[in-house]
Amino acid sequence: MEFRFELALCAALESPDRVVARQLGAGVTTPGARIVDVCVVTPGPEFDARAELTPDRIPAAALEAPVGPGEAVPVAEAFDLPSEHATAVVDAAVAAGYLERERRQGRQVVRASARYPDDWVDSLTAVENKPDLGTPGDLAAQLRYDVALGLFDEVVLATASYVTRAHLNRIPDPVGVWRFDPETDERVVVREPAPLAPDAPGVEIREERSLRTDVALVSPEAKARKRRRIAERAYGKGWRPEPSACAHATTTADGRPYCDRFDRVVDPGRECGAECPDHDPADPPAFDHDRLRDDRTAWVADPDDGGPRRQSGLSRFR
Repeated sequence: MEFRFELALCAALESPDRVVARQLGAGVTTPGARIVDVCVVTPGPEFDARAELTPDRIPAAALEAPVGPGEAVPVAEAFDLPSEHATAVVDAAVAAGYLERERRQGRQVVRASARYPDDWVDSLTAVENKPDLGTPGDLAAQLRYDVALGLFDEVVLATASYVTRAHLNRIPDPVGVWRFDPETDERVVVREPAPLAPDAPGVEIREERSLRTDVALVSPEAKARKRRRIAERAYGKGWRPEPSACAHATTTADGRPYCDRFDRVVDPGRECGAECPDHDPADPPAFDHDRLRDDRTAWVADPDDGGPRRQSGLSRFR
């Protein structure tokens, strides 16, 4: 249920003035400690300059290296990494179109294809999905983590449940609440989110126990680096999973994986394949992932084909 809820919400949040992605790591001092269900990127003033660079994610190590569009820098000097790791980063950045590589006097050197824009993101919104508030699991702890760290500009809880005052009392005050119907795409704002402070120091909760909570202080600089990584990951990844290689597999009009045999949206990674009794191996259905993203969001599939679309009238989820 939660997977179908999440995909329906992602499809409903898509618009030409934002980028939507799902399942992104949001831990700073402990990578992997927190996975955000949905992330919404609202474009900033330099969004078009970012879109012109590449439709792919630019590796964080390439962005953090002292490499610009000016004089080429030897790879060994630009990356304080083991040689194999540095090579892998350069290969990925070259494939993405961000770095240019050549050999001089027997050494590989790199330069950036263009200046990386610092102000291409206006805001990052994290959405935690919990369709059924009757089985909250670790919801309260996850939301406390997000609020204490303040990595995102806003944090929202999305649910299909009727939200009571008791539910709201268990949710940190800054967290907004949406009631979302995945069948109709109707979204009701139960409570507006309060702005967090991504430019200020944050507290990352590592472990909560009855009499003790282990935390780590996170600097504004570390948060800024992580926000850029999240934004890059969101821009390159999106939210649509690939459909299954099955004769019953198809996609909805907005690109969600669908099974004709069971007449519903499915999770290809968990519900499809040899373990499904009705699995019928076949080529995956035709699925133009890039066209859908390009048509429905601020992401630009082909920057060389007329340049990016200029975004305006940001709706902030209305």
